[in-house]
Amino acid sequence: MRETKNQVKTLATAIPRPFLKWVGGKARLLPEISKYYPTSHGTFYEPFVGGGAMYFSLKPKSAHINDLNLVLISAYKHIRDRLKPLIGSLQELELRYYSLPSLEEKKLFFLEQRETFNSLPNDSFEKTVLLIFLNKTCFNGMYRENSKGGFNVPFGKHEKPKICDEINLKRVSVSLQNTTITHSSYEEAVSTAKKNDFVYFDPPYHPLNPTSSFTSYQAGGFSEQDQVKLRDEFKRLSNIGCKVMLSNSDSPLINELYKEFNIRKIYAARSINSVGTKRGKILEVLITNY
Repeated sequence: MRETKNQVKTLATAIPRPFLKWVGGKARLLPEISKYYPTSHGTFYEPFVGGGAMYFSLKPKSAHINDLNLVLISAYKHIRDRLKPLIGSLQELELRYYSLPSLEEKKLFFLEQRETFNSLPNDSFEKTVLLIFLNKTCFNGMYRENSKGGFNVPFGKHEKPKICDEINLKRVSVSLQNTTITHSSYEEAVSTAKKNDFVYFDPPYHPLNPTSSFTSYQAGGFSEQDQVKLRDEFKRLSNIGCKVMLSNSDSPLINELYKEFNIRKIYAARSINSVGTKRGKILEVLITNY
């Protein structure tokens, strides 16, 4: 069914929510982070886009989003370009899941879909469908890969989760229409940034101690040397007149690397620990060059 003119207008003006729950997502921090958005800017760049909470909240007229995770970036492209079949496939999966009479049968169905997901090419349309399904039905809504790049989050024991959020997916699709979406290094993603553009870096955080790191949302990691290289890119963008913001852990290394810039301490809820009592608030840094 075609939307009316009023419905299209509403979709164009409504603020979408992230279509996935993503480790390190900034949705809860937006009220604090948004206080420090630049008052004006050109193109918005987010080279570690993840769940895209900040991108969606800004609703920039011109944007370039990027991530090294090809599964994730393919999902953004499929929502932008193949929305109708995506919604149809998700609705079908939702009906099948709801029709299963017990959690045990739902778990078996979940495990079957997870196995299929891991066998599909990372840029396939079918993998995007299953990515959203698994994200809504897995434990704690996490995305995590093992060392071989396979999704390995267990079943979440959800009776009737909202698997196909049609309204939000339409809003997401509309917001992505004029956005460049790439799968590359962060350096390449911001290589076209120019004076007055706004760049937001949300890299894998530097660990506060050797056991506190959680970077396994994607196979691989982000080393201390990588943090230094990112600081150098932050400086380069500053020198050409970009407005640059970065989130990271409140660690000695990060505070030292960015000591010449504005460093603000903000509290963030940590919710990735499987033990509920070990979740809570932890200090992060929000760094700007303006």
